[in-house]
Amino acid sequence: MVSVDEATRIVLENTPDSGPETISIEKATGRVLLKAIVADRDLPPFNRVTMDGIAIRWEDYQNGIRKFNIKGIQFAGASPLDLEAEADCIEIMTGAVLSSTADCIVRYEDLLISGTIAEVTVPCKKGQNIHFKGSDAKAGQVLVEENTCLRPAEIAVAASVGATALTVRKLPRIVIISSGDEIVEIDKDPLPSEIRNSNAYCIASLLAQHGIVAGKLHIKDDKDASVTQIKAALLEYDVILLCGGVSKGKKDFIPQALEDAGVEKLFHQVNQRPGKPFWFGKRKNTVVFALPGNPVSTFFCARRYLIPWLKKTLHQNPEDHSWAVLSEDYTFNPTLSYFLQVKISEDKACRVALPITGGGSGDFVNMVSTDGFLELPSKDESLYKKGEVFKFWNF
Repeated sequence: MVSVDEATRIVLENTPDSGPETISIEKATGRVLLKAIVADRDLPPFNRVTMDGIAIRWEDYQNGIRKFNIKGIQFAGASPLDLEAEADCIEIMTGAVLSSTADCIVRYEDLLISGTIAEVTVPCKKGQNIHFKGSDAKAGQVLVEENTCLRPAEIAVAASVGATALTVRKLPRIVIISSGDEIVEIDKDPLPSEIRNSNAYCIASLLAQHGIVAGKLHIKDDKDASVTQIKAALLEYDVILLCGGVSKGKKDFIPQALEDAGVEKLFHQVNQRPGKPFWFGKRKNTVVFALPGNPVSTFFCARRYLIPWLKKTLHQNPEDHSWAVLSEDYTFNPTLSYFLQVKISEDKACRVALPITGGGSGDFVNMVSTDGFLELPSKDESLYKKGEVFKFWNF
């Protein structure tokens, strides 16, 4: 049996390079950039007007002129209009290209306009209300570094430089294989002795939050069938995630089936609850997470180990937990690390975790009432005290 920290180390040491792929910008949100985005021209590409108003020469204003002759109007997208004589101005709209003959924009709110005369009514400064060419970035400058997770902000930058396609890190191919004679598909009416396959959909939903569409398979409690299915999956997927069949029951064939399929065991059993029977191994470039079948155990192990593994594979920070303060004393007797379901509230600058106890590792309904779990480390004494700070893993 290994500790939670040792299991984490082993899992994160087995993260292959996912490699590149090129996808359209429309599909790139949430993906991890592999090739940096570079400015193809100065940004902004011209002196850009930031307020509706008039364009004037600062020199005229400095010389005491307050009334300007309106010589035209310029909209965004039009060619710039030049100022030709002293005390001339042009009406100009937000986003328009500013002529090199003007260097001050006065807002409509700061003007009195009568016919073709615009009178400035407030103090002005040279360069006001102008977004100067190249002030954001110069041509050739890196705008978004590689290994950045692409949010709407980065997509906007990519679009601004004409990047219709982006090179990103390839997502691993993942299959979820549930096992058990008692499992039926969710569209079936189960017998009194059967249950619907909630695990596969739970983990698929967790992975979907990270842009992965996982395959779903099911095998009965049969060792030969398990070996056959695992061997086939090893040829097709980068990650196999098995749910169930890893404990010590008479029909828990998965550990032996994995060995027969040529998968190297890196650990089996973690000093934790829920999820103690967790099995992890690899064969060539395929990693295998074999999780206990109880729904809470399955989900917590996937959240605690699979998602950090995925983040590291994509060159993201795997330490994606935060911290929270225990709101009340909590007692847990076994010398195991305990994943305690909690409800989170904010108390000033502090995140507070209220324990929400349920019906054990089979009570997945209880998860609906919680925000995540605290990781209470294994220790000799059973009391975890109010005010102590622990890792918090959100759902």
